[in-house]
Amino acid sequence: MFIRSIVALGFAAAALATPYKRFNGLTVDVVGPAGSVSSIDDLKFTATVKNTGAETVKILKYGTILDEKLPTKSFIVTKDGAAVPFTGIKLSVSLSDVDDSAFAIIPAGESVTVSHQVASLFDFASVGNGKFAFEPITNFIVTGAQEKATSAAKLSKVQATSTTVVVEITSDLSKRELSQLNKRATDICTTASRKSFIDASYSEAKTLASTASSYVSSHGASDSLYRSYFGATATSRVTSILNAVANENSSSRTLSCTDTYGACSSGVIAYTVISTTNIYFCSIFFNEVATSSLCSGTTVASRNARGGTTLHELTHAVGGTDDIAYGCSTDQGLSDANKISNADNFNCFTTQVYQNTRC
Repeated sequence: MFIRSIVALGFAAAALATPYKRFNGLTVDVVGPAGSVSSIDDLKFTATVKNTGAETVKILKYGTILDEKLPTKSFIVTKDGAAVPFTGIKLSVSLSDVDDSAFAIIPAGESVTVSHQVASLFDFASVGNGKFAFEPITNFIVTGAQEKATSAAKLSKVQATSTTVVVEITSDLSKRELSQLNKRATDICTTASRKSFIDASYSEAKTLASTASSYVSSHGASDSLYRSYFGATATSRVTSILNAVANENSSSRTLSCTDTYGACSSGVIAYTVISTTNIYFCSIFFNEVATSSLCSGTTVASRNARGGTTLHELTHAVGGTDDIAYGCSTDQGLSDANKISNADNFNCFTTQVYQNTRC
């Protein structure tokens, strides 16, 4: 037996920071186990996303209910109102490198169906047996069918609330490990040139974080740049994440140039495995530029400063951030609650501070 939840989405593009194309709507139909299951292995869900509008829509799959390939966060799972720890991966994505394989393309009146098994993506054992609520993530980044998502100006960020599927788990909650593409992968980079590149990006990320923390402390919450990326959020919340990056000194966290989990799909620059907080860099990361290039040769909006990418991943590792949106102008259009949670806001803010104060 199954229970079903319907999510109706409307597109309020006018609330965002840049011009966006409007779509009439989507519906998301999630089917999952009804009642109770004895093991987390039985937590299998099917989601059907239907385009109820009048034109074809492209939806970025990463980190939404549409992402059935990568172990990203497709559900928010809670027990008694408290979040169950997510242990999958979080991504940094290059909008200029994604191709159509990163999107679900849904013609008007048609639908796409995906399947999910979530046993290895959450730490159910840490909270014990009981009733769990599974809310699909339907905060979509969309664009028109004929458009390439090469900049935030081509994207519309759509946020919606949803109903939940409730499942009681009565017995087996033991932690499942993420499956690895490469069982013998070395969890550090052994290619000298790439190791040097990663090391430099790590140093630059810490500099970006400390510079931005000092900027926030001296300019305060009324600063226009601060408000554009963090709204009315208390400065202490922002500086606590920046300082955690600036002071990161874990001897167990690894930085790798081997795609151990097979997550280097179209446009993925890097990813963090939340259960270990180890960071993995994809091949396109090594096309990025030194942070000093922000003074000549690149722009903040390009999001291709290597220090900014590594800082993005470190905010996942030490600051608990998520991937809600990508693109600096899109980031500025988020709600305050999402701004402080979105890793890309820290990337764009810190690189802009660097450019303003160091160049």
